Amino acid sequence: MSKSKQTLLNRDMFVDALRYMDESDLVFINRMVIERLNLLAQAKDTVKLSEFAAGDRVCFKTKDGRTIYGHIVRLNKKTASILSDDQQRWSVSPGFLLKAS
Repeated sequence: MSKSKQTLLNRDMFVDALRYMDESDLVFINRMVIERLNLLAQAKDTVKLSEFAAGDRVCFKTKDGRTIYGHIVRLNKKTASILSDDQQRWSVSPGFLLKAS
């Protein structure tokens, strides 16, 4: 059984409606879209964060490509506080964390 996605407005109708909207309507829709995207991202982070617990050994990559290993010290609302093997503290989004051995 496949899941069907119901929408209130199909994409073609939405694209047609956009053509007739003025700037204030478009700004309003933009705010609503951004709000919805932020909500979806927050939900994903919450699910991902629930996969971890304080004390778990994890790793993540830094912006410069280094891999950091450490332990979760605390789970915050949006991030995990990590104490790396070299005793540095990091605040990392759960989307960047992997369980390590």
